[in-house]
Amino acid sequence: MNKVSAIILAAGSGSRFGEKKQFKKLNGKPVWFYSLNTFIKSGYVNELILVVPCNSSVTLIQSQVFKSLNKKNSIKLVSGGESRKDSVLNGLKAVKKSNNIVCIHDAARPFIKPFYIKDSIESCRQCDGAIIAIPAVDTVKKADNMYIKNTIDRASLWMAQTPQTFKKEMLLHAIKTYPNLNITDESMLMEEADFKIKLIQGDYLNIKITNQIDWKLAKVIAGENKL
Repeated sequence: MNKVSAIILAAGSGSRFGEKKQFKKLNGKPVWFYSLNTFIKSGYVNELILVVPCNSSVTLIQSQVFKSLNKKNSIKLVSGGESRKDSVLNGLKAVKKSNNIVCIHDAARPFIKPFYIKDSIESCRQCDGAIIAIPAVDTVKKADNMYIKNTIDRASLWMAQTPQTFKKEMLLHAIKTYPNLNITDESMLMEEADFKIKLIQGDYLNIKITNQIDWKLAKVIAGENKL
């Protein structure tokens, strides 16, 4: 029987945002709370791992928000690494040996819905992995030195989101096989290793808070959904 671990990535430096946005308060709660709470309530995972910046664990454990979540849930806190791949690997090392599926999610995406978690897990059971993504809606240009070379047909283009769910041993194999590959998501490693990854059409509200405009949009979404 498949058992699932959720790895919530909250170890980013926030260089593009100007601060660690995963700890910024949204409706009175830190951004990381929302995705972690959704995974808890979904009932689709049996292990929760929160990857945080080095030296953040002590402060986090003492916070009332974390205490309230951890009261009924055994949440593992793991220190992140220098890169996203390092943080993911640290999270994978903390996964129970009996768990064979890992669901990786960016803490900076607070509006993930439970059925996308379910869909990615169920799809992963049928193939090597599955990711949430949305079709590209803008016209995409390829450029060289700020001059347009050509327009790319957007009909086959998808914008990757999270969660991204994979068979644990396959992801570990991909990480070990391509240690020097610079990645922006885990699917890149799996693709390079020739694993079969399914796309699941996601939600345009599943935004990643990257810059100040995203933060303003997040406050609107949070207000409308009364999170």
